Amino acid sequence: MNLLLAEVAQATLRLADAGVPSPRFDAEELAAYVHGVKRGELHTVADGDFDARFWEAVARREAREPLQHITGRAFFRYLELEVGPGVFVPRPETEVVVGWAIEALRAMDVAEPLVVDLCTGSGAIALAVAQEVPRSVVHAVELDERAFRFAERNASGSRVQLHQGDALAALPHLNGTVDLVISNPPYIPLEEWENVAPEARDHDPEMALFSGPDGLDVIRGLSRTAYRLLRPGGLVVVEHADTQGGTVPWIFNEESGWVDAADHRDLNNRPRFTTARKEGA
Repeated sequence: MNLLLAEVAQATLRLADAGVPSPRFDAEELAAYVHGVKRGELHTVADGDFDARFWEAVARREAREPLQHITGRAFFRYLELEVGPGVFVPRPETEVVVGWAIEALRAMDVAEPLVVDLCTGSGAIALAVAQEVPRSVVHAVELDERAFRFAERNASGSRVQLHQGDALAALPHLNGTVDLVISNPPYIPLEEWENVAPEARDHDPEMALFSGPDGLDVIRGLSRTAYRLLRPGGLVVVEHADTQGGTVPWIFNEESGWVDAADHRDLNNRPRFTTARKEGA
């Protein structure tokens, strides 16, 4: 075993002792980042090329600083995104949400589907949709200035049209024309603060995490915004906490003009997102 692989093994033990959920993966990612190689190429780093900055990065991760803040990048579906302090780090669970939306858009009999991503953060959702549905027209909305700057850098050169502002009052000029609204909004109840993983609680923006006593304040507002933006028959897709699968579909009820509200599970078989269709088509 070469020196770097031996150091990665030691780092894995340290990260595991610190409670890091994926210690081996994170140790390898940090080693690859510091040495400028891919994870599968760690064995090619000569002993003489070992960079002691690896242990500085490990110490930061050991203190539960997000891996993505240390490397400055996050991977989401087929994208590599710039992230850091001030913007929500996209999670793997959201990839399933976006996958559902992409399949729904592909199934629509619409040449150039119009999509709105509310609370876009880093721009991950909007950019994935634009990349995988090439004829789509995608708008993305973010209120927080620091997060918006990350979205701007990530969306540079893409077709995504960014808007800085309140998602609940966004894009009135698109009222009644949008084919699909998607959002990964804040949904953690305020009382759950102490139970949130340190990586999120101490490093993600509070605006991207918490939403009132039951965590559903923003989702309730988004249900009204989505209804305003969508054409008859348009779809809404909203991520939520795995404990909210029995609650969120009721927000998109028939009395409010929605039909076909349903909840969906992620790859870990946990309730993850709700979809509904605006009545009228």
